[in-house]
Amino acid sequence: MLRGIATVNCYVDDPAAAAAWYAKVLGFEPYFTRANPDGNAGYVEFRIGDHQQELGFIDRRYSPAGLSTDAGGTIIHWHTDDLEGSLDRLIELGATPLLPITEHGPGFVTASVIDPFGNVLGVMTNTHYLEMLGRERDGVDA
Repeated sequence: MLRGIATVNCYVDDPAAAAAWYAKVLGFEPYFTRANPDGNAGYVEFRIGDHQQELGFIDRRYSPAGLSTDAGGTIIHWHTDDLEGSLDRLIELGATPLLPITEHGPGFVTASVIDPFGNVLGVMTNTHYLEMLGRERDGVDA
């Protein structure tokens, strides 16, 4: 039934500011932007990583009724090859630490921050992810 992350959507007050911040974090610009009727960014999207998963920022005015504006609930963890360096860079760019670097078992280490727009961003080193990439590279079915 569930086959993988297609799009992660974050609701923010200022999608253009979120896009600018994430462009600094990621080192590249978003590939897609749609304007609101007022001409300001209403939706901005990046494609990230080995499988080009989508990370989108939507004007909070369009958030579903009842959706909390508080950080929390679900944490999406993005794999990184340098967890400590990635965490340091996120904090240097203005993110607020949420959960410190924590080992959950051999090869599964996470940390998370709250971005400047109130969204939780998780980073992780994950041996399963690296094994999956190795199988894909070698042409072996998972």
